[in-house]
Amino acid sequence: MPKKTLILPGLIDVHVHLREPGGEHKEDFFTGSQSALAGGITTVMAMPNTYPPLVTFDQWSIAQQTADRKSLCDVFLYAGASSEHINELARLQTAVPALKLYMDQTYGPLRVQGLAQLMAVARAWHPDKIIAVHAEGESVAVAIALSAALNRRVHLCHISRKEEIELIAAAKANGLPITCEVTPHHLFLTEADAQRLGSLGDMRPLLAEQRDVDALWEHINTTIDCIASDHAPHTLEEKQSDNPPPGVPGLESSLPLMLTAAAQGRLTYERLIELMYHNPRRIFSLSKQSETWVEVDPLARYTFPDHPLYTKCGWSPFEGMDMQGHIRRVVFKGKEFVRDGIIRHS
Repeated sequence: MPKKTLILPGLIDVHVHLREPGGEHKEDFFTGSQSALAGGITTVMAMPNTYPPLVTFDQWSIAQQTADRKSLCDVFLYAGASSEHINELARLQTAVPALKLYMDQTYGPLRVQGLAQLMAVARAWHPDKIIAVHAEGESVAVAIALSAALNRRVHLCHISRKEEIELIAAAKANGLPITCEVTPHHLFLTEADAQRLGSLGDMRPLLAEQRDVDALWEHINTTIDCIASDHAPHTLEEKQSDNPPPGVPGLESSLPLMLTAAAQGRLTYERLIELMYHNPRRIFSLSKQSETWVEVDPLARYTFPDHPLYTKCGWSPFEGMDMQGHIRRVVFKGKEFVRDGIIRHS
């Protein structure tokens, strides 16, 4: 039985959407960083599919400076790959933690189409730095082939299907520089939940079959490198509209869900720390935060959420779920920011 109190390092989420610039009615750097800290996350890496998208050094630099000014936790911004701005990559790679490459029809302005353009982007990016790829189905194989052919470090985002994780396992077994992440919603929800939740359970990739969820859990101690929330908030009004956008919030539910899984014996607490701290920090070459930790009570049982959510969108697909493992305190760089779910410092 675990101790009454566990001390975790400040956790890292390598895949969030904070909606700034351009979507501040859904989330912004301040509210998103509050949500992160409330969830035990002290470092987030935010995606570049904003308005405008972060495809030039100037666009990225302005957004990063805004994040530095407004955020309560550490926020690092990806640059976005764009066929029209390949000449920007040489300058961007000296400043950003990673490049985000969209290969599927999720965000049109950032989609890189055609093998020639994909190869041009990969060749222009430094081989020591990560290319994070939004890839689903067959495009997972394309991303792996790019890594193999051009010796590029590729991180595959939000893997959700049995065949995808098995292909990644084979690529790793052959020594390719491939890493991957899965989201808690793809570990805890299935297409049956999507029917129950309606538009509140719609995201990309779509929720999968039980066989896919089972396959992800089978690889939780081996192939999977990171747990990432893919925090993608939209307002309830948007989600309940006639044309609801895909995406769900996840910063405040990610750690509680994984603590619940650890309490159920699906992974160890040590493995949880590897997936949510050590591996993300190593893969993306992130600096260690001093005087930063998260105190949790692994025995506490409660119904999520047991306090108002800090994400601006104000809802979660996991509302009403019984969980075990409560975040008691979050200390970030020597300051207590969270106590019993409440932000104490701003």
